Amino acid sequence: MSFFDDDEPRTTRTRPRKPVTAGLGSGPGSDPQQLLVRRLVAAGIGLVVIIVLVLGVKGCLDGRKEQALKDYNRDVAVVVEKADANVDEFFDALTTTGTSPVEVQSQISRLRLRAKALSGEAKNITVPGDMKPAQRNLLLSLGLLEEAMGKTADRILSALSTDADTAEPAVLSITGEMQAVLSADVVYKRRTLALIKQVLADNEIKGQTTRDSEYLPNLGWLDASAVARRISANAGRGAGATAATKEPTAGTHGHGLLAVSVGTATLAAGDQASNRIAAASNVTFNVKIANQGDNPETDVVVQVTVTPNGGGKQVKATKTVDQTAAGSEATVAVALGQSPPIGAATIKVEVRKVPGEVNVTNNSEEYPAIFARG
Repeated sequence: MSFFDDDEPRTTRTRPRKPVTAGLGSGPGSDPQQLLVRRLVAAGIGLVVIIVLVLGVKGCLDGRKEQALKDYNRDVAVVVEKADANVDEFFDALTTTGTSPVEVQSQISRLRLRAKALSGEAKNITVPGDMKPAQRNLLLSLGLLEEAMGKTADRILSALSTDADTAEPAVLSITGEMQAVLSADVVYKRRTLALIKQVLADNEIKGQTTRDSEYLPNLGWLDASAVARRISANAGRGAGATAATKEPTAGTHGHGLLAVSVGTATLAAGDQASNRIAAASNVTFNVKIANQGDNPETDVVVQVTVTPNGGGKQVKATKTVDQTAAGSEATVAVALGQSPPIGAATIKVEVRKVPGEVNVTNNSEEYPAIFARG
């Protein structure tokens, strides 16, 4: 053995490397076809998840839309029900007898304020996009009711005046407001209600109850003479009834003035001293008339006008007779409704011309008089 044997290099064995093949990573389960299948399955699952999410979101949105449409229909029904009740009270106030004109005006003014509040309530309704056209027409309908009540309140005192010249134009004006009430009905039914039903049907929403309206009680409110009778506007009952609008029947027509009295005293034409009248607030003239024609007459107007001789405001009062029979006589009580002017005055009493009347020479008379205190 050599002394330097331990210093000789040792031989190291190296294991041969396995050859690198072209199919790196293609061990068990790494077949390209299987990988493609796995990817397709994953994509399919992802697509299903997306579809489910989309359908869920859409269903949620559809549910919200359906509920919003139902809520709108319900909210409109609530407002219209209140409006119906308010209009009913409006016509009750107009037709209640025994109520003073000032109280009637006050009641109608309160109802007008309520109508304004209902318009405000309607404006605060949450409106789905599909219901915006219906909402615009709802506000128009309610606005027409509010305006009709307001203008009626403005004219009712004049309509209930005892002066025909004051009452008749006011009655015609109120009759015009009834057209506005009818228009409110038409707008609501033809636009608001019809559009609500259409939108509900388009969205296949069933089982909903819609609210109808009937603001104008009947078409008689569109006739001025009927309005005057219903609101007890005696002096306004000739409104709209002229010879041009009423076709007279065959035969003679007309009335004659027979006599006028105040209390137990009969007035004398041309004798001022005999016609001395206490100037009280309840002065009533009893006017005796005769139907001198061949026909019955309706809505016969008797008017009393007091004109101060020294100048000043005239006092007028009228009374309308429902009907006079041919050849009959009637006594019509015409109350001034206010105190006449103190002093000398001229009293003119007239039975107004009726359609078909030709001879009016005996329809009126003037009486000089003195109105004294107490």
